[in-house]
Amino acid sequence: MTTMLSEKARRTRLLIIDVDGVLTDGGLQFDNHGEEYKTFNSLDGHGIRMMLDCAVDVAVITGRKSRIVDHRMGELGVRHVYQGYRDKRHALEKLLRETGHDASQVAYVGDDLPDLPLMRRVGFSIAVQNAHGFVKQHCDWVTTASGGHGAVREITDYILHAQGLLEALQNGYLE
Repeated sequence: MTTMLSEKARRTRLLIIDVDGVLTDGGLQFDNHGEEYKTFNSLDGHGIRMMLDCAVDVAVITGRKSRIVDHRMGELGVRHVYQGYRDKRHALEKLLRETGHDASQVAYVGDDLPDLPLMRRVGFSIAVQNAHGFVKQHCDWVTTASGGHGAVREITDYILHAQGLLEALQNGYLE
């Protein structure tokens, strides 16, 4: 990674994550009664917990609404969950006001066109490997992992490493 990307990661105080295609593989599964199912990656979940444990805020902004997202984010301790925002810019501005973070301190992870306005506004824009090609052309970094397959953990590890926190976290599991 370049020095510029490391500096963006070092400044990050808030990580905002899209859901479908980022925390999941983008597939939408429904049963015959309209109940929705999503698969989340446990490595991503632990990365989110590590960020929160290191006092880096984590938020979710998604265009869809799902009880499953509320449940999973609740399990992880993510307090900032914004669902049903087709225009995600409104959620971002509300989140910045509520947290007091400046946009330059924010990293945003997305995969599709509705994520671009936020990616262009924040200090560190990230696309997952399976993101739309146009989105990947307009971000700071593209992960090697796809959404739902460890991309978020790749990002959290990178940010924590840039902030000098990852090695101590990992070594804590050796004791």
